[in-house]
Amino acid sequence: MSSVEDLALPLVKASLGYKSSVRDELLQAIIKSIVDELTIQKRIALNPSNSEHLMFVVDYAVFRYVNQGGSIMPRNLEYRLRNLIVKYGGEASE
Repeated sequence: MSSVEDLALPLVKASLGYKSSVRDELLQAIIKSIVDELTIQKRIALNPSNSEHLMFVVDYAVFRYVNQGGSIMPRNLEYRLRNLIVKYGGEASE
């Protein structure tokens, strides 16, 4: 089974309209930082077969890539993150 990171990259590229692999390294780093944040800081055990987890990572990665200067997280992402924490928080294994 593929990891959330592996599944997220082509979806992030599709959302941004990228077909080449020129920005893959940067996008992979952004995706990895989001996965690390969710698993380490928020203690959410991400499941690659859970579309809710996957699409949050994709949408958050697109937001971070587009707003690299540091913009406030949109409310829809903020609400979804809070819901993930409430629903799945504390499940990560170390």
